[in-house]
Amino acid sequence: MKKNYLILALGFLMACTPGKETFTSTTSTTTATTTSTATNMEPHIDAVRQQFAPDKRTALFQVKQQGEVLSGETNMTEAKEQLLDKLKAENITFVDSIAVLPEAELEGQHFGIIAISVANLRSEPRHPAELATQATMGTPVNVLKKKSGWYLVQTPDKYLAWVDASGVALMDENTFNSWQKSPKLLYTKPYGFAYASKNAADGTVSDLVYGDVLALKGKSGDQYEVRFPDGREGFVPAAEAVKYDEWIASRKPTSDNLVSSSKQLLGLPYLWGGTSFKGVDCSGFTKTIYFMNGLVLPRDASQQIHMGELVDTSNGWDKLQPGDLLFFGVPAKDGKAERVVHVGMWIGGDQEFIHSAGRVKISSMNAKAANFDDSELKRFLRAKRITPEDAVVDLRKTALYQ
Repeated sequence: MKKNYLILALGFLMACTPGKETFTSTTSTTTATTTSTATNMEPHIDAVRQQFAPDKRTALFQVKQQGEVLSGETNMTEAKEQLLDKLKAENITFVDSIAVLPEAELEGQHFGIIAISVANLRSEPRHPAELATQATMGTPVNVLKKKSGWYLVQTPDKYLAWVDASGVALMDENTFNSWQKSPKLLYTKPYGFAYASKNAADGTVSDLVYGDVLALKGKSGDQYEVRFPDGREGFVPAAEAVKYDEWIASRKPTSDNLVSSSKQLLGLPYLWGGTSFKGVDCSGFTKTIYFMNGLVLPRDASQQIHMGELVDTSNGWDKLQPGDLLFFGVPAKDGKAERVVHVGMWIGGDQEFIHSAGRVKISSMNAKAANFDDSELKRFLRAKRITPEDAVVDLRKTALYQ
């Protein structure tokens, strides 16, 4: 499973100023007179953080106190307003220097579309940093800030990470809306290419993986003519793609379809942070299975475990259905919190589940089976059943790509 990665540490310094208190913000100034003494802002900052950003992977609230100055940044206007209101209600002196993202330096280009087959999104704006997650071509992202040729973005599953500038096409609102309105094509083979012309011998424009979404310009013979988010154009074999509208209309996340989709990834190598046909980690694997069936799940196993309905496994595996998620890790004990470290998907048969562990493979909970996985059985925590209502995004009901 993926661990918490985004370092958004909260630091606090205490400051006390007696007498008159002035609330100063970057947009307005409010003055109030009181006999109270300015108090430590840490409890208020922490309360707002717990309310709006309990998971640093999906919400940004990096605020600290330096004397009377509140500095840092957030991507949630309502969180900043809540904090300032709390401080004003307590007559605490402060100077507001909290930036609300997206930053002004983006000049309105805070809409983005992933422009390469699979973009590697990292925990920090540098290539050696941890691979936090991936996003496939055509995925819309919110662009929050720029640093050294990298952009901090938020994906549709709310994950925050950094993408290299070559991996995302920046757009203003009008350009983004125009892109969204264009007809779309979804690539359906595990791996392939878009070509520079209808003749493959003329070379490629880009590689492609399952789930890549491009703008559809038209069809010529057995080729689709496509446009990439960054303006490139090319041709995709018609047998390897489908119109997005047709694809999404055919998505049915039934047990049979989930199992069938999962087996299309058998043998795929394990990749920490991977969520595509170029490699998957355990939660990236389950996420990809459900995406193939029209549902977007949270990124990490420790997030996925909070979804869906608990399935009773206290007396064995009989109540499990194919498609249920199995979670593994270390239970809470001696005051230490539970640690969720792995996830797989139940496929039935001889008490079997499929998961990414070294590679995507099928294991069994049956001690007599040749593929029995004793280590996973020993660290099994619980199972959950996911419905479309549990998904972060149901692509069949949300025009994410349109």
